[in-house]
Amino acid sequence: MDCVRINDVLLHYRLAGPADAPVLALVNSLGTDARIWDGVIDILSARYRVLSYDKRGHGLSDTPPGDYALEDHVDDLTGLLDHLGIERLALAGVSVGGLIAQGLALRDQERLAALILCDTAPKVGDAAGWNARIDTVRKEGLGAIADLVMDRWFSPDFQQQHPDALAGWRNLFLRSDPVGYAATCATLRDTDLTAQIGAIATPTLVVAGEADRSTPVELVRSCAESIAGSRFEILPGVGHIPSIEQPAELAALILGFLKEHGHG
Repeated sequence: MDCVRINDVLLHYRLAGPADAPVLALVNSLGTDARIWDGVIDILSARYRVLSYDKRGHGLSDTPPGDYALEDHVDDLTGLLDHLGIERLALAGVSVGGLIAQGLALRDQERLAALILCDTAPKVGDAAGWNARIDTVRKEGLGAIADLVMDRWFSPDFQQQHPDALAGWRNLFLRSDPVGYAATCATLRDTDLTAQIGAIATPTLVVAGEADRSTPVELVRSCAESIAGSRFEILPGVGHIPSIEQPAELAALILGFLKEHGHG
């Protein structure tokens, strides 16, 4: 188990693939941990040095008190990259992980060879909705929203065809830290990069799951349209977390895009 204290927060991280290969870092979504990327890592670690980690409030990482700002998450990721001596990388994030990736791209574009944004946008949801969710989780726990979240995470086909896998991911969600979950809901509530992401000049691939009920296709498409020269792809029949439902298809998109832009 690899852990390091960054900004007084213990972060759990994992490295896979050849030590001298080009680096690809992955940022997970709300209420999950680095394991959502395992299928993608299994494929891409043959060619890349793949970094995945549990962001603050999630997985095996610390849950510091208070609401988390986007800058907190970006500081954590930057500190982790510095600790590992990673100066140049491709960065992929899903959902709030995609917001974190956008934040790092805006802060330190020279560090990034490529950016992959999955099922995300510069602004996700509204304050009223996030405040209601925060209030529910703090009063009633994650069990009160588990079924709603599973329905938003996964396509109807996945739910019907993979009931045991669905049950396992539901368990992962239920065993998450409700304090960290609520604190990261605040990140989503308070972050709006709409006026800023047009400044991203890093080669960017934006991916949407066709059946995503959390960040619908048109919302994700608007993210792509805001970044000049970005490439937009839709994964048919996929929900909010394509790395779980279609890891091979997502890995193929990432691999082709990175090769096209000279990263590996």
